[in-house]
Amino acid sequence: MTEPTADSGFETRAVHAGQAFDSTTGAVIPPVHFSTTYAQDGIGGLREGYEYGRSGNPTRTALETQLAALEGGAHALSFASGLAAEDALLRAALKPGDEVLLGNDVYGGTYRLIARVLGAWGVSVRVVDMSDLDAVRAALEERPARIVWVETPSNPLLRITDIAGLARLGHDAGALVVVDNTFASPALQQPLALGADVVVHSTTKYLGGHSDVVGGALVLNDDALYGEAKFLQFAVGAVSGPLDAWLTTRGIKTLALRMQRHSENAQEVASFLSSHGSVAHVYYPGLPAHPGHELAARQMSGFGGIVSVALADAASARRFAESTRLFQLAESLGGVESLMNYPDEMTHASVRGTELAVPPEVVRLSVGVESIADLLADLDQALARR
Repeated sequence: MTEPTADSGFETRAVHAGQAFDSTTGAVIPPVHFSTTYAQDGIGGLREGYEYGRSGNPTRTALETQLAALEGGAHALSFASGLAAEDALLRAALKPGDEVLLGNDVYGGTYRLIARVLGAWGVSVRVVDMSDLDAVRAALEERPARIVWVETPSNPLLRITDIAGLARLGHDAGALVVVDNTFASPALQQPLALGADVVVHSTTKYLGGHSDVVGGALVLNDDALYGEAKFLQFAVGAVSGPLDAWLTTRGIKTLALRMQRHSENAQEVASFLSSHGSVAHVYYPGLPAHPGHELAARQMSGFGGIVSVALADAASARRFAESTRLFQLAESLGGVESLMNYPDEMTHASVRGTELAVPPEVVRLSVGVESIADLLADLDQALARR
């Protein structure tokens, strides 16, 4: 089997990139390589460059090939978690005294990493609404930033940012433009093609897709930055293990199918909730009333599987979050099963009291691939308990 090309369809790349059959046995699924060390043909005589499991593993290499193919990037790196990937990128690109311009609606752990961990190293952070390019322009004119970092759709309020426009602003200001593509996944959005410099993923979410593996990834084109990040991957050691890499690869092979179903179900859920009298507001870019709807329709091929809603008040939101039966109350997102999350006290507790605080009346739904009739019935009965 030949490796798929950049012209191959997304589904073909997802199934076949980095997945050549085993040359010894003909096994269609490549074996999982658990070995921690590799025999050398004389001192320094490495076979395919492998010497030790932290510096390289064939199963991890296969996943990195697959990830680069999905995002249309030259390079990819796989890590033990999304935050490990972020940490490697930030330390590769920043030095003490540098600043990150961060979206005001992002995963709380990203803000915590920059503000509390790297802050002690001399890195500062400013927050701006990335969906407002005029605000971004003003912030960059006020003071330069080394990195412009955005999530689109954002977590958890589903704001949509014009990636191409942001890339132009960031590059004009000499900044590296980083897009966290976790919510959309490469099945729905290709940030590098729109001008971004680096794509970040928590592969724990849609890429793995089954809530059974933790991981993270970087995808980029710049050779020098890749070299710096790869060195940190090796030197610090937060690499994905072989079984984690294999589980992620297996999940990716059905990514296109799953994202289609996630998006279809989420659209139905958002429409149902927007017409329900107990719901104050629905955040979902697939709704025509969403302020980023037209932009999302242009730069994405689907609207994704996350729906956030605001109830009348915090007490109503908490009762709703704790009353579903099929939607399980749990952190994370992107698995085949539907999950319910209360960000203020769960995923975004670390940004309480900051500019990134999530309103306490908001809950976030990760809409799975179950029967839509069952999902709507579950939400209906839970809202009746408000």
